[in-house]
Amino acid sequence: MTLKLPDAPTRFGTASRPLRIAMIAPPWFELPPTAYGGIEAVVADLVDTLSARGHEVTLIGAGRNRTRASQFLAVFDEPPSLRLGEPMPEVLHAAAAAEILEDLDYDIVHDHTLAGPLSARCRPTYTVVTAHGPVTGEPGEYLRRLGETIELVAISDAQRRLNPELNWVGRVHNAIDVRSYPFREVKGDYVLFLGRFNPDKGPHLAIDAAKAAGRRIVLAGKSSEPAEKAFFEKEISPRLGRDVTYVGQADTAFKRELFAGARSMLFPIQWEEPFGIVMIEAMACGTPVVALRRGSVPEVVADGVSGIIVDTPEELPAAIVAAEQLSPAACRAHVLANFDLAALAAGYESVYTTLIEARELHHETAGHR
Repeated sequence: MTLKLPDAPTRFGTASRPLRIAMIAPPWFELPPTAYGGIEAVVADLVDTLSARGHEVTLIGAGRNRTRASQFLAVFDEPPSLRLGEPMPEVLHAAAAAEILEDLDYDIVHDHTLAGPLSARCRPTYTVVTAHGPVTGEPGEYLRRLGETIELVAISDAQRRLNPELNWVGRVHNAIDVRSYPFREVKGDYVLFLGRFNPDKGPHLAIDAAKAAGRRIVLAGKSSEPAEKAFFEKEISPRLGRDVTYVGQADTAFKRELFAGARSMLFPIQWEEPFGIVMIEAMACGTPVVALRRGSVPEVVADGVSGIIVDTPEELPAAIVAAEQLSPAACRAHVLANFDLAALAAGYESVYTTLIEARELHHETAGHR
């Protein structure tokens, strides 16, 4: 018998009892990450918040553990960060995690990796998988073929709408520890772009919009993979100058400083990004987001309150100017109300509990036949 959950967004709830959760993180960075690592940051926050709520979380990851997990099991002593994008570290991590799970007692598995869900078919309980990336094209076909061997959670309604036929069991927005982000009412003299340097993120559009608006722009983010370096040399380097400054990849502290001081953060996204966590990080610091209407942007940014959303790159310069009239306090309040860690943990608790109770009911019913 296949158990099917209602096709509806997750409602926040509270687990009726402490759960034993096996959490599988990607292998590329330590938890929490010190700089780049958006998925790792979400996983670390989820582990800490679930642990604080009384659950027993076993974390499978790489490198050192700086979370509140009850138990940490490292597949790699050093995260293979420099091999990001290669298949073998991911496959080795998945194989090791599957082996580790054979000796664990758990109520549910939550897998955040690419290759790990391939082992879900053989497990005695449910495997929750968060769709952190694209759900169309080859990634979508992969998730479709995994079918009901996994229980898929969307990170935005926009992501879920792109491929509604997948085995979705809920939607839980990403979140951050809002109080760990510094709030600044008075801003500096720059706008900010923070993200990976590739065409999908639109950093070249951010530069052009800032110049057209007469604003200085600071650029920060990762440019280490070959395709990123090539894009940077072609599109970014020629645009650098007195009012266009690249400061490299920002660590946790520097990133917060940049967010807090910016007049606005530019998010000229060029694909249907399921959730841009930099948007909520900026708003938590009281910095409005100026974004194109793609992917999850309308779910994350309160247009006219915590940012300005437009439809074309040509509209960005005017939006940059308009965003300076928005209230920093309203930006932070929006994130506190919608994207703080309590909502993240409660959302996943609801997913876990619904699945576990459905399995127990099925076993009880089968036992009475």
